[in-house]
Amino acid sequence: MKYQVVRNKKYDYVGQSYASLYPNLHKYPATMLPQIGVDILKEFNVVKGTLLDPYCGSGSSFASGLEYGISEMYGFDINPLAVLISKVKFTRIDLNRLNETYLNFRNSLFEFLKDENNIKTLSHPRITNIEYWFSKDVIDALTLIKYFIDGIKDTDVKNFFLIPFSETVRECSYTRNNEFKLFRMKPEDLLNFNPEALSFYFKKLNDVLSLYSHFYFPKLGYNVKVDVQYSQFQPRNERFDAVLTSPPYGDSRTTVAYGQFSALSNEWLGIDYARKIDGMLMGGTKQNQNIRNGIIGDYISQINKSDAKRALEVSAFYTDLQNSIAKVADRVRKGGKSIYVVGNRTVKNIQLPTDQFIAEKFEENNFKHLITYERALSNKAMPSKNSPANETGKTVNTMLFEYIVICEKI
Repeated sequence: MKYQVVRNKKYDYVGQSYASLYPNLHKYPATMLPQIGVDILKEFNVVKGTLLDPYCGSGSSFASGLEYGISEMYGFDINPLAVLISKVKFTRIDLNRLNETYLNFRNSLFEFLKDENNIKTLSHPRITNIEYWFSKDVIDALTLIKYFIDGIKDTDVKNFFLIPFSETVRECSYTRNNEFKLFRMKPEDLLNFNPEALSFYFKKLNDVLSLYSHFYFPKLGYNVKVDVQYSQFQPRNERFDAVLTSPPYGDSRTTVAYGQFSALSNEWLGIDYARKIDGMLMGGTKQNQNIRNGIIGDYISQINKSDAKRALEVSAFYTDLQNSIAKVADRVRKGGKSIYVVGNRTVKNIQLPTDQFIAEKFEENNFKHLITYERALSNKAMPSKNSPANETGKTVNTMLFEYIVICEKI
């Protein structure tokens, strides 16, 4: 069965970015435009009750929900950095408390620095190949900053100060910052790279304070509840009026490497399994047999003819996605809407119909597919090309369009 797809230029948002509606407090790959969520919630007159995002990332769906007028939202993600970003964006923190902590933090840190021997008393954290990724000066500065952040007793405030810290970790490391995967700069680029991490951190901290104070805090009334959990979505007692999400488009190792992007930040944040996160995400667990049934079966069969290993990897992703959809569908109220924003990735020159798969699986779980909109993918930070045969120089477009799949619980 072919589910209806309509090209809808309204949702292209040409010339717009994430920051056109909500300034971002921290970079994160492949974020959904909040504008999509706002307009789709309005178009389908979604009940302003409870909203779920089972793969919430850095919180685009919560920004959409807030703009639309939803005040109770729940999110899940298994990347600790993503959970940190979402929590900070959508937790109401008293501005006086933030500013007071900022002054104490800055004064204490610079007082500590007056004696140059003090920094020698601090122990460096256990970071994989730390001297490969950071200069000695940057390691010392990051260790100092983290020491004073750890001294903040209020958890919400501490999380807030960790956001610019994570950005500093990434920007002051030897990683190529235009990559999602963990690649070191070229030797010639290292010669001219000498970041002043302490100055960078305080600039980022001031930027985050300003953005939070002017854009986020005014929207976070006392009635707003955004509950973000570090876990896969597991059904609890809540019932949801809407699901708004942009799930991964494929396994993290070969599509958008969320774990690699976050690895250095997560390690500095104290996550000892930071290098294993990509394997924990959808499609990360190996599968012994291919999916043969339904819309996706024939496509996986075609991949299997040229690469049996890749076929099993693709099957693992769709098996995890299918199981997740079943759990999500079970917790949506009758008449509730499911809105999934996805891309159809290409594997071995075969474009996989993820949008059709999602519609099929929701219909198998007591939903009716209403419509799928196709939008031009011109403003999402993610790789647009890959190497389908892993041959140097041979690349193809992976995604030119994105699909908004709308279903209703019946």
